[in-house]
Amino acid sequence: MQYGVCNLGIVPIRLEPNDTSEMVTQALYGDFFKVLEQRKKWSRIRFAYDKYEGWIDNKQYVEIEENQYNRLANSDICISKDLVQFVSDINNSLYPIPLGSDLNCLNLLEQKFEGNKITAKSDKSNIIDTSFLYLNTPYLWGGKSPFGIDCSGFTQMVYKLNGYQLLRDASQQATQGAALSFIEESEPGDLAFFDNADGNIIHVGIIMKDNYIIHAHGKVRIDRLDHSGIYNVDKKTHTHRLRVIKKII
Repeated sequence: MQYGVCNLGIVPIRLEPNDTSEMVTQALYGDFFKVLEQRKKWSRIRFAYDKYEGWIDNKQYVEIEENQYNRLANSDICISKDLVQFVSDINNSLYPIPLGSDLNCLNLLEQKFEGNKITAKSDKSNIIDTSFLYLNTPYLWGGKSPFGIDCSGFTQMVYKLNGYQLLRDASQQATQGAALSFIEESEPGDLAFFDNADGNIIHVGIIMKDNYIIHAHGKVRIDRLDHSGIYNVDKKTHTHRLRVIKKII
């Protein structure tokens, strides 16, 4: 088994091993993974954080040893808190990294970071404040950064910045936590999931107080939430059908 760590700010992870293939997620700086299959130009990987799989360009990660992978897996929380920050190497070259980057790899990559860090879990009441950091971020399928994000990438990153772990896709996140029967039982920070006509979970957002929800739809935005689903205040229509509410924390 081979192992790797992302040494660049934001790297696309593809469905197939080529540059024109669909981006299914992103590797942020410090994300580490197992290499399941390695070809001349591409590697199929499985992230340690959420077990998500995809293809990464071999030029966009650094190989590490198994003991280094295990050390990263057992590290305490250490995440970049700044919207954009830089790490520097021994040659004083600067590498931009986004909010939510994992900083446990700094010593391994012989790099330095002088920005703000998150080093402990936050109370659930901080979830909504964190979600505002992504407000108006454009929607991007597979995105996980403040420069482009999808609905489940948004919820995953907001929870990560508070020290809580979510899986990657909305359908996967819907398997976590405890289901609530009514919106009235929910509290800010709980997750609401929405399905399509076939009954498949296709969307997720974070519940706010007073029956509002923050979610990624065109951009990270705030809309009304009722028993039917999400009511888009701009279009004056329901855009998503409510399936279930989950309490993760």
